[in-house]
Amino acid sequence: MSTALPLKKHASKKHALKKHAPLRPGRVLLHVFLVSMSLAWLAPLLWAIYAALRPYAETSEKGYVSWPDKLTFDNFTNAFTQSDMTHYFGNTMLIAVPAVLVTLFLSSMVAFYVSRFDFRVNLFLLLLFTAGNLLPQQVIITPLYRLYLLIDLPGITMSGKLYDSALGLVLIHVAFQSGFCAFVLANYMKMLPHELTEAALVDGASVWRLYWQIVLPLCKPAMAALGTLLSIWIYNDFFWALVLISTGENMPITSALNNLSGQYFTDPNLIAAGALLTAVPTLVVYFVLQRQFVSGLTLGANKG
Repeated sequence: MSTALPLKKHASKKHALKKHAPLRPGRVLLHVFLVSMSLAWLAPLLWAIYAALRPYAETSEKGYVSWPDKLTFDNFTNAFTQSDMTHYFGNTMLIAVPAVLVTLFLSSMVAFYVSRFDFRVNLFLLLLFTAGNLLPQQVIITPLYRLYLLIDLPGITMSGKLYDSALGLVLIHVAFQSGFCAFVLANYMKMLPHELTEAALVDGASVWRLYWQIVLPLCKPAMAALGTLLSIWIYNDFFWALVLISTGENMPITSALNNLSGQYFTDPNLIAAGALLTAVPTLVVYFVLQRQFVSGLTLGANKG
C-alpha cells in the first residue's frame, strides 16, 4: 500500500500534465503580438544579410525585392579587405577598452561615496553626475570642439593636441557615461547590508580597503551588466568619432565604414556586409557576458 500511493500520485500528475490549458483570446493575441514584434525587429537584420549575400550587379538588374540567382560571401571578403577593418578594429579597441574600465572605476568610486557615507550634498552630487546624461551631445559640440583644439599635448598624442586623438575620445566617453553608471551602482550599493561596512570599520579597515575588498566584489553582477552596455555603446559610437577625429587612420570602425563609399558610386550590398562585420564584436561581448548581464539586471527584482 505504501508503494502504491506514490505511484498513483505520480500517474495523476502525469495525466494532469497531458491536459492542455484552454486557449484564451488574450493569450493568443499576446503571442501574435510578440511574434509580430520579433519579426519587425529581425526584418532589417535579415534584409541586410540578404542584401550582403547578393552581388550588386544582380540587384541592380532585378531589384532587391527579387529571387536571387546566387548567394556568395564575396561582399564580406571585399568589405573586410577594402576598408582595412583589422586596423580600425584596433583603433576601436584602443578607445573602447580604456573608456569602459576607467568609467566603471570612477563611477564605482562615486557611487561608493554617495551610498555608504552620509553627508549633506551626497544626493545633489549624485544628481549632478546623472544630469550630464540629460544634456544633448549636440548642444556642447561647438565649445567642446574649440576646447579640444586649444589643449596641447605634445609628446602624448600623435597630433600634439587633444583633438584628433584616441585619448580625446576616451575622455569624452568617460565624461558622458559616468553619470549613468554612478546612478546605477549607487542604487545597487544601497541594497548591500550596512552591517558589512560597519563591522569592517570597527575592525580598523581603511576606506580604500572597504571599497576595494568588501563593497566592490559584491557589485560584480552590476559591473558586468554595465560593462556590457558600455562596450556596446562606446563601440557603436559614431557622433563623437566623426566630430573629434579628422585623420582617417585614427578613426574607429564605425566611422571607417565611409571608406566603402566612393565619390561617384556606392555599393549598398558592400556597405551592408561591412556593417554586419562591424556588429560581430558586440554580439561576441553580449553572448560571452550574457549570464552576468541578465543576472545584473534582475538581481534587485526579488529584494523587498
